[in-house]
Amino acid sequence: MQKIINGATFRRMVNAANIFLETNKKYIDSLNVFPVQDGDTGGNMSSTFKSATKYINECPTNNFDALADALGKGSMRGARGNSGVILSQILRGMSIEISKHPELTTKIWAKAMKGGAEYAYKAVSIPKEGTILTVVRVMAESAEAAAKKFPDFEEFLEQVIKTGEEILEETQEMLPVLKQAGVVDAGGRGLLDIFRGFHRGLLSEDEEFILQEAEESKPIVEDNLAIINYENLADIEFAYCTEYMIIQLNKKTTISDIDKLREKLMAIGDSVICIGDLELIKVHVHTNEPNRALGYALELGELYNLKIENMVQQNRELKAAREKAMQNTKPFGMVSIASGEGISNVFKDLGVDQIVEGGQTMNPSANDIAEAVNKVPSDHVFVFPNNKNIVLAAEQAQNFTKRFIHVIPTVSIPEGVAAMLAFNMDTSLDENIEAMKTARESVKSGAITNAVRTAHINGFDIKENDIIGLFDGDIIAKDVLVSDATEKLIEKMIDDDRVNITLFYGKDVQQQDAEELAERLQKKYPNCEVTVINGGQPVYFYLVSIE
Repeated sequence: MQKIINGATFRRMVNAANIFLETNKKYIDSLNVFPVQDGDTGGNMSSTFKSATKYINECPTNNFDALADALGKGSMRGARGNSGVILSQILRGMSIEISKHPELTTKIWAKAMKGGAEYAYKAVSIPKEGTILTVVRVMAESAEAAAKKFPDFEEFLEQVIKTGEEILEETQEMLPVLKQAGVVDAGGRGLLDIFRGFHRGLLSEDEEFILQEAEESKPIVEDNLAIINYENLADIEFAYCTEYMIIQLNKKTTISDIDKLREKLMAIGDSVICIGDLELIKVHVHTNEPNRALGYALELGELYNLKIENMVQQNRELKAAREKAMQNTKPFGMVSIASGEGISNVFKDLGVDQIVEGGQTMNPSANDIAEAVNKVPSDHVFVFPNNKNIVLAAEQAQNFTKRFIHVIPTVSIPEGVAAMLAFNMDTSLDENIEAMKTARESVKSGAITNAVRTAHINGFDIKENDIIGLFDGDIIAKDVLVSDATEKLIEKMIDDDRVNITLFYGKDVQQQDAEELAERLQKKYPNCEVTVINGGQPVYFYLVSIE
């Protein structure tokens, strides 16, 4: 019976959950109910949780205040897509409660789950039941009841998971589209896989995979330098970034000596990593006494791959570069998410400072967006997500930059173009926000793609590889030919007040075919101006803008 979880066990549980989610992410993706290439819930959740695991593994101590901080920061910094952002809020809410305790009981875990559910609901402006939100809320309620009955973590988690499985099945009844497709909510399934991984990690005594995951993670020093580059150019307390490996360990060296080495390093610096076994130890520390850090290591074995960098000098250079860059500041900057060389060039021509590669099936993280914002020489930066699944990540990017981010909630490339055309450098911030939001609402956006599986939706019998036309989140046209499906889509989108039709053709469409389609449309709609632009985007044969 295990009534208490310590930091080492918690670390193992997180690693097990990471592997479990990674293993099942393709299955989670397959639960997407819409028959287009946006089934990336599993990938987004896995990327988000992998970031949290990375931070956990790089945490130099097993104290819960540090582990909880790593869990919250890691998940938020790596959040991708709506599912990833919501997951990051669940983990962030849990981490706040976990950080208050030296060890965890089932009652504390239940309280943490309640906090996670509350944070997740707050992250969504209009929460929808039948989604991951319902699953985490009901699981949290079950956890409170189970904690009173089961002090043993194994029984407790089994009960919480059982309730989760039951409510996950009920999501089909809450959302008709899930029932019609015969699937459960993908985000809820991902959350259950995380908890199944927690349960697996609780039972497992094999910690080899934990070290393996830590080895594969990006070194913490690179992440710290990235933050220093753009955000924190204050004076550095510890000057020397010291890294090395210890090999050929002395026969008298024990595992407890590795723990003692970690404690010694923490006494002379920060950002300590000291992991390994009696074959190899990896060390990283920021210190003003690298000689002592090396001396401690020589007591255990031989030094290998030694590197010492002067961060004070690096900081001076970064400050100088930053000051030079900021000499050319401007009142407002712009960051746009885009995919395809042609579309990126359109945005650059409209004055966008930074392009973040992404879009459908390629959702950038909040940190990706923040890094782009940090490169813009302005305190106020407009961000255009251009995809409904990126809006939340764009809003969360504010947590990772000192710039003021103003998200214009564009959900398509045409909306992004319309909003940028309304921008005026000579007007105020509020006037620009209002003008751009109004402009994005004035454009109709459609898309042509191929179905990736058979489905019956919106009255259409869709077969795999059918060409389908999307408008306002719905399938409203289909055909076996791209050009015919596009024409049908436009027929249902257009009205007498529209005067412009713009076709952004993708990487799988030939220029000649796009121009021939434009000629057909020009004859059919003589009162409209039809424009063709090489967007070069993946996934979509055409993106359609009607104004």
